[in-house]
Amino acid sequence: MRAVIYTDNGGPEVLTVVERPAAEPSPGEVRVAVRVSGVNPTDWKTRRRQLGFDEQVPNQDGAGVIDAVGPGVDSGRVGQRVWIWEAAWQRPGGTAQESVVLPARQAVALPDHASFDLGASLGIPALTAHRCLTVAEAGPDRLAPGALNGRTVLVAGGAGAVGNAAIQLARWAGARVVTTVSSAEKAELARAAGAHHVVNYRTEPAAEAIRSVAPGGVDVVVEVAPATNGQLDGEVLAQGGVVAMYANEASEPTLPLSRVFALNARWQGVLVYTVPDLAKQHAVADVAAAVEAGAVRVGTEAGLPLHHYPLERIADAHAAVENNAVGKVLVTI
Repeated sequence: MRAVIYTDNGGPEVLTVVERPAAEPSPGEVRVAVRVSGVNPTDWKTRRRQLGFDEQVPNQDGAGVIDAVGPGVDSGRVGQRVWIWEAAWQRPGGTAQESVVLPARQAVALPDHASFDLGASLGIPALTAHRCLTVAEAGPDRLAPGALNGRTVLVAGGAGAVGNAAIQLARWAGARVVTTVSSAEKAELARAAGAHHVVNYRTEPAAEAIRSVAPGGVDVVVEVAPATNGQLDGEVLAQGGVVAMYANEASEPTLPLSRVFALNARWQGVLVYTVPDLAKQHAVADVAAAVEAGAVRVGTEAGLPLHHYPLERIADAHAAVENNAVGKVLVTI
């Protein structure tokens, strides 16, 4: 089978396509014939900064069909369409290969109506978004229709992959969704995702615009740039609100401490890999339910343009993500 590997850290040029035998699943594992592999910022950052094994296959997310199961796994799962999460987390085998072996729970049933493109776009973005939406002290800790009724969610960067997932999941759960973007093009994508209100922070005063639609403040901020947006978040946050930070720029954020204290607010870090196990189980189950309900979509019409690359162009796919491609980069296996 074909697999992409790297044996040293560096740029996209360290990625190489090789031929090697397909692995057999061990007890509790399944083997998935990968149809589509998703590329996330975490994939290129890991490739550049760390190498935990002599040889690493990149990419955490993907979708495909189970073609073998190990001892202790229901043989009825063979032939099941699935989406994959965290395939390469503390393991040498990511989804940038024709088949991947991983724990059975990390291959989640994908409904027939959901495309492999959608399945490969879930994983890191959707599970991150779920955690951001469920860390408020007042809850909820699960997402379902009605779970966020009466809440206002602000999604910073609504045209990104996590932002897109956060908008769709928040809408599904009943929230009013406000998002910030940096261009008219991204505003159209955020609206397509389902945002109720879109604020272009380059052309209008963001805090004033957000407060005009949420005079009582926002309950949850899904934050991609806390160093840049710390002051804004403090200005628009509601009493007891939470800023869920899942990424950051090179600089360290400066928190508006007077607002933190006055609001009894929380700035919460979110790293999908180290989310508590029960919360991760909830996230996987809730995202699967949203997919089953048709509440999560991909493509330009859903605010997330897709960019496809063949496996042989994996370096170009990684470079596209590293250069901040707008939308979701997918590798067709």
